Amino acid sequence: MTEVTIVVVPRERFSYTRESLESIYEYTTVPFKLVYVDGNSPPETQQYLHTQSQEKGFRLIRTDYYLYPNRARNLGLAEVDTPFVAFLDNDVVVSQGWLEALVQCAKETDATIVGPLVCHEQPVHEIVHCAGGETHINVDVKGRRRLREKMYKQGHRVEKVLPNMQRTQTELCEFHCMFVRTEIFRQVGILDETMLNSKEHLDFCMSVIQAKGTVYFEPACIVTYVPGSPLKWSDFHFYMLRWSDAWELASLSRMREKWDLAEDGYFQHKYKIMGWRRKNSILRPLARQLAFGWKGSLLEKAWVFALALGEKPLNHYLTARYAANEQRRQEATRSLPSVNLSTTAFVDLSTPAKD
Repeated sequence: MTEVTIVVVPRERFSYTRESLESIYEYTTVPFKLVYVDGNSPPETQQYLHTQSQEKGFRLIRTDYYLYPNRARNLGLAEVDTPFVAFLDNDVVVSQGWLEALVQCAKETDATIVGPLVCHEQPVHEIVHCAGGETHINVDVKGRRRLREKMYKQGHRVEKVLPNMQRTQTELCEFHCMFVRTEIFRQVGILDETMLNSKEHLDFCMSVIQAKGTVYFEPACIVTYVPGSPLKWSDFHFYMLRWSDAWELASLSRMREKWDLAEDGYFQHKYKIMGWRRKNSILRPLARQLAFGWKGSLLEKAWVFALALGEKPLNHYLTARYAANEQRRQEATRSLPSVNLSTTAFVDLSTPAKD
């Protein structure tokens, strides 16, 4: 009996799709089902995924519009009929026996969520990004509810910290790779789609803990997410939307309202650095080219400033257009009859509206 469905969703780009998918099939040692959610990937990636779905027999769900993460995860989750689901981003490379380790941890601890040792950058599996952590609410002397968020061992070399790591109960797991007991969704509902691009992992982990579930860290499972910088041109639109100011502001606002949090220094800092991913992955590489490769020069900084003046209005335009098309999609969906997708190998959720 297959106990696990892997649900792969777009994170911030599509240009690492092949490497990520190949690692799943190369390094997964237990039976699994795969649901792959493709949110408007460029033609080359779309064709690759279609071909792979036919060859390997996995479920492919495609939309011709970009998806924010929790929407993509919920589309995949709707197709899951196994006791466990492993959410995986499409820029993640797994390692040998990764899924077996997560299954074993969940069974031996009765964990609701299991998170791996997550690394980042290349070479893969060398630099720690997250080894569990903290996410809870503290109430200060004035009665203000403050969010506590901390990831353990970030930036440390795996070879130095792994020998001292052991399976342990924790509070935090990121969606780069998150292993979940599917029965929990009957208690807490599906993932909150008003969390558009930020802090959705904190929201879900706290919801699970509030429902008396548990979160475990399992260092026997190692995965790495590989951010793309500089980006390929075909990734620009999705990346700018994915990390847009509007989506982040909406997510932070939802987090505060949902958990009745004070708008304290934590949130003020998030507002101050908003857009840093776009700045580092799009503006700086472009500015460096325009500055003849002079990294850190005054000319590069001047170009970053100039490019930002144009990028902010463009970012606002992209999110406003997406919101308008999203409203039209919702209106069209309400007018459509229900369809049973349970036996479909390929599901195309395209609509006339483009983003």
